[in-house]
Amino acid sequence: MELILSAAIGILSASGIWLLLRPRTFQVIIGLALLSYAVNLFIFSMGRLTVGQPPIMPKGGFVDPTRYADPLPQALVLTAIVISFATTALFLVVMMASRGMTGTDHVDGKDKD
Repeated sequence: MELILSAAIGILSASGIWLLLRPRTFQVIIGLALLSYAVNLFIFSMGRLTVGQPPIMPKGGFVDPTRYADPLPQALVLTAIVISFATTALFLVVMMASRGMTGTDHVDGKDKD
């Protein structure tokens, strides 16, 4: 499970960085989205990979800390998803306005000759 998650984070990060370096604005936006997904998976994996366990400790005395999942990374990822959705929507609006004003979707505003 850890190997699959590590590979997914690595592939998403590499794809996101590669797309960030492309000259078109839509590719840059998709690269930012992939990179945010990779960071979300990384933060989520910091809460331990436990399957079928409750997200918080049950009431009562001392409980083994390996028997529950940490809720803080889950809350951080949920917040990051909402923020990345709003940021992506803002980037799309700015990209459409830039394309309308310049007539091209290149990052620097100029087409190659």
